[in-house]
Amino acid sequence: MIELHQSLAEIDWIARPRLTPLRRLGIETVEDLLTHFPRRHEDRREFSGFPQEESESPVCLCGEVTKTQLRRFGGWKKIFEATIEETGAHALSQPLVLRWFNLHYVQKMIATGQRLVVFGKPRRRGQRLCMDHPDFEVIENDDEISIHFRRITPIYSATEGVSQRVLRSVIYRLLENISSDSVATLLPRNFVEGARGEALHEIHFPESEAQLAAARQHLVFSEFFALQMTIAARRKRAKTRTGRAHSGKGKLEQKFLASLPFQLTAAQCRVIDEIRGDLETPQPMNRLLQGDVGSGKTVVAVAAMLRVVEAGFQVALMAPTQILAEQHYSVLCQWLDPLGVKLSLRTGARQDESFLPLLSGVDRPDIIIGTHALLYESVAFSGLGLVVIDEQHKFGVSQRALLTGREPAPDVLVMTATPIPRTLTMTLYGDLDVSVIDEMPPNRGRIITAVRDPEKLGEVLSFLRKQLEAGRQMYVIYPLIDESEKLDVKAAAAEFATWRERLAPFRCDLLHGRIPATEKQTIMDSFRSGKTSALVSTTVIEVGIDVPNATVMLIENAERFGLAQLHQLRGRIGRGEHKSYCVLLSSEKSTETMAKLAVLEKTSNGFEVAEADWNLRGPGDLLGTAQSGLPALKLGSLKEDVPLMLRARAAAVAIMERDPTLDEPENQRFRQLVVEEQGRTFANVS
Repeated sequence: MIELHQSLAEIDWIARPRLTPLRRLGIETVEDLLTHFPRRHEDRREFSGFPQEESESPVCLCGEVTKTQLRRFGGWKKIFEATIEETGAHALSQPLVLRWFNLHYVQKMIATGQRLVVFGKPRRRGQRLCMDHPDFEVIENDDEISIHFRRITPIYSATEGVSQRVLRSVIYRLLENISSDSVATLLPRNFVEGARGEALHEIHFPESEAQLAAARQHLVFSEFFALQMTIAARRKRAKTRTGRAHSGKGKLEQKFLASLPFQLTAAQCRVIDEIRGDLETPQPMNRLLQGDVGSGKTVVAVAAMLRVVEAGFQVALMAPTQILAEQHYSVLCQWLDPLGVKLSLRTGARQDESFLPLLSGVDRPDIIIGTHALLYESVAFSGLGLVVIDEQHKFGVSQRALLTGREPAPDVLVMTATPIPRTLTMTLYGDLDVSVIDEMPPNRGRIITAVRDPEKLGEVLSFLRKQLEAGRQMYVIYPLIDESEKLDVKAAAAEFATWRERLAPFRCDLLHGRIPATEKQTIMDSFRSGKTSALVSTTVIEVGIDVPNATVMLIENAERFGLAQLHQLRGRIGRGEHKSYCVLLSSEKSTETMAKLAVLEKTSNGFEVAEADWNLRGPGDLLGTAQSGLPALKLGSLKEDVPLMLRARAAAVAIMERDPTLDEPENQRFRQLVVEEQGRTFANVS
């Protein structure tokens, strides 16, 4: 019998040439292949008649190839056409023309007289009904036709060298020969019926739609339960760590807040109270602070830092980039020098002089600001009481653990300006308490966003110059530093000279990640002081740059950026009292791009942008489970399967509350689900 953990290379009946393309799909073991779930199923038990008109929904059809031809356009462009007609009772239906553009291999696969199953959207092209680039499969009269035809048939993500038929045949044979003892059902009793082995068979080869739905529910719940067990164990472990209270009486905090030239919003005050409550208890704080771009998260974090400093502890503030770390250092120096708080800066490229006496002593810094450099052994802390991580999604879990996994445990505050839909928050950050600043400070200039075609650049330039003449400053953002032969995308370095000519006599500087640190700092200082009017840059300015007089942003090739990233970039303007303008240049007219950019025209609210991003492309790479240290989802949808996620969460929390070490006989089987951030399992699990 075959074992679930077994390598495919150990199975002699799998042809050796198949192993390499399977590895390209990330498949090396039996379990990898059996959890390579179908991306959809086609009901090939009985086909409906050929369509008579075009359709917005894809259809699955079966017909016989009656004609093929290769048509050439412009010397190198080729269209291969295959005409299929319906056989049997509906033989009088209109033929369907299948078309493939510049896909030469298709011509070798399809011949007259073959029977095809095709899947795609029929479109009216003149008098003909066509289907462009459909999924297709040649139906052969072989002994395994029952695997591929006359059934609800699985359709997989495939690759060159491994066809649908090969995947189906190998998976079918594995399922017929798998050892049932090696397929454990790691689910709490009374939550989902059935065994995992049965569900695996039925997700690939169901006998009915109801059976398929039941199998999917079982396997999705299994994925969610494993994920939620990891989260629940992480949260339970954090709550049992040794910590101490890190809160002074609040005199420094009161002086700081009184010195600010503005009033805090009600949301900021509420979050400060929530954090203060955490700092006053010995249980380590693990809190996520969400707030839109410009909502005032830094002020809230500084209030917490001062509580900790007043209690005699050090604070570490970690930022993802040198520019953001230096800006935090500059801002905090202005705010905290009058209070006598000692600050130090540590990045990979720069070490502030005040950082040198870092070890214990009279001159030790109270707050250490830095990038990943804070993770290295050369940085020693003396009584670390609070770790603040800005733009936390830029850091991996293992990186954060190097700073936070100390004994006694420091309090941890992670901040993000990328609003996260509730389901993702519950999933990716279920081990954290969550605070939300859902109110923007008053007297902020409104941001107007407009999408423009590059052909309108002349009009745009006229508008930009008027803004500079009025004393404002601007950003010009490009997706690349240098031009690429592979991508038809403009680049910052290549376009910089052009912008200097366009904007003369206004000063224009270039900024990107490869510029030396000292030069980068000089450029930013010049821009902050107003000496530089325009900054041509890459996304290096995506987070943390705060220049209130910068009120205009032009983003070239806006289609190349994600929706959340565009919102982050736009957040660099609208930080002062003046009205601000964001111009998105794009010649891309696809439905997806136009829908994405239209969201930014309609709203400046980051939470609304996040929900729209969710609706447009699903959770996908919105934050990524790799960054969260959680297992990836192969089947479940955080958007469509919320009820199952809630049930899995409730089950996992109940188990970990009752039996946090999973010692009860019933719960010991769940230990393999609970994986530490560094990849270690429970110490007594082999």
